[in-house]
Amino acid sequence: MPLIDVKVRNAKPGARPVRLWDSGGLYLEVSPAGGKLWRFKYRFQGKEKLLALGKWGAVSHDRIRARPWMIRNPAAGS
Repeated sequence: MPLIDVKVRNAKPGARPVRLWDSGGLYLEVSPAGGKLWRFKYRFQGKEKLLALGKWGAVSHDRIRARPWMIRNPAAGS
């Protein structure tokens, strides 16, 4: 289920980083200090990789959702 803006704004930091999953490996990580960072989790050649896409609020949600698609299909992003 995709994240909605209200859920992201109301996310509170915990003792450990909190992950709010969006879809397709995309999630928002809320750090214990309160920072919110978009991350993309994927596999390449059988190994798990993690990519930071930007801070919440600095980059729009629609643009963030398009980035993993461009990573999976690099020819389409040109």
